[in-house]
Amino acid sequence: MASQTDHAQSLKLAREDRSFFGHPRGLATLFFTEMWERFSYYGMRAILIYFLTDTIGKGGLGFTDSKAGAVYGLYASMVYLLCLGGGWVADRITGQRRAVLIGGVFIAAGEFCLAMPSEVSFYAGLVLLMMGTGMLKGNVSTIVGQLYQQGDPRRDSGFSIFYMGINIGALISPLICGWVGHNYGWRMGFAIAGVGMLAGLIQYVLGGRHLGSAGLHPASTGDPVKDQRQKRNAALAVGGGLAVFGLIALLGAAGVFQMTAEGIDNIEGWALLGIVVVVFSWLLLGKGWTPIERKRSAAILVLFIASALFWAAFEQAGSSLSLFGERSTHRSLFGYDYPASWFQFVQPFFVIAFAPVYAWLWLALTKREPSSPAKFALGLLFGGLAFAILVPAAMMAQNGAQVAQWWLVTTYFLQTMGELCLSPVGLSAMTKLAPERAAGFMMGIWFLSTSIGNWMAGKAASLYSSMPLPTLFGSVAAFSIGAAVVLTLLIRPTVRLMSGVK
Repeated sequence: MASQTDHAQSLKLAREDRSFFGHPRGLATLFFTEMWERFSYYGMRAILIYFLTDTIGKGGLGFTDSKAGAVYGLYASMVYLLCLGGGWVADRITGQRRAVLIGGVFIAAGEFCLAMPSEVSFYAGLVLLMMGTGMLKGNVSTIVGQLYQQGDPRRDSGFSIFYMGINIGALISPLICGWVGHNYGWRMGFAIAGVGMLAGLIQYVLGGRHLGSAGLHPASTGDPVKDQRQKRNAALAVGGGLAVFGLIALLGAAGVFQMTAEGIDNIEGWALLGIVVVVFSWLLLGKGWTPIERKRSAAILVLFIASALFWAAFEQAGSSLSLFGERSTHRSLFGYDYPASWFQFVQPFFVIAFAPVYAWLWLALTKREPSSPAKFALGLLFGGLAFAILVPAAMMAQNGAQVAQWWLVTTYFLQTMGELCLSPVGLSAMTKLAPERAAGFMMGIWFLSTSIGNWMAGKAASLYSSMPLPTLFGSVAAFSIGAAVVLTLLIRPTVRLMSGVK
């Protein structure tokens, strides 16, 4: 009983703290942890597609566009898919705080594996990055939500500030890792990304005292015996899953069956669909949920689908739009020819410039603030317009022209406007709609939508050389704008399903 009282008191003190721009001081710790993790992720992502498609003689792997798109999509989608497992592990075994630490260690190790001159170490590094991000990404966001009480008006604003930390890391990493990669070799760029994650780990450990007991313990059923049984069963499930994964890898390496990037990518697509059906069937039809929790899960499903469609367009920044920037865009500014990877800094630059505006706007609107579904519809609309405006540039590029960089800059600006309507709002909505006993798992569901979006973005990159660019970009635009129209019609029913959550 005493430990539960101490836990509640610690959380109360953390939530009442206003020392970080009017928010709890623990938000600063999580802000910088995620900043460095995103430095690592976006630094690596900025050069990944170029490393995959560059010739072996220039330090790349020499993959075709089709294979490179499959590998990119497989990696980027698995990074977010494993957030579902990472949240589940945190809820039942480690607690969110330890899960974040474990994930950071895996990420740093994965980046340094990519820096080693071996294709085997490259794939091992990707696996470590997938597992590490799965443990860290969703759980650090869950801890942010735990710093605020239900109904605290600072929550959405706090997530917008947190989102700025994400984008500061994303802003500087393409400039640094991209420049190093282009000039000193791709693998050296990966090593710089690993150093960034180590900096984040050190900061996280030193700043942990400001988090109180937020995320320190697994979720409790209230019965110590049942908690212990749940923890033991979860540990066995994790161990069994890792054993199966290891066996498949060994059989593939031994040549028992052939594994290709394209084949694995296709299998993952069906697996993602199956996971979505199982997860939402359990949330909507399974036992143990209250009627209000079921209704809120239905609202999450609507937001989930909208999120997946948005990220399918947005995440092409690292795949098809990166290839367009390298092959079809004039890259010279004031006489300096900059690397194509530097386009990856444009989106986070706009986020940093406009995130404070959005944070102020949501607070200033008060009762007139749009609902979460309305913000999602705006996000999809901006995402569709971003590709629609690129269609004329694609037509010029198809005729062999090098188009001005402002086409891509405008596309990234519109994407960012959509991102700010959807992404921080989605993070906040998940922490409000999720049952407290499954907070980590529900945050993993949010990142499952990002996983599906990344998988579809990889598919788009696979079609880059085989489909006319105006058709590819136009299809993305039409699909996103159509989804925005449908979601607009569903705003009121979705708000009702949210059962009072604003």
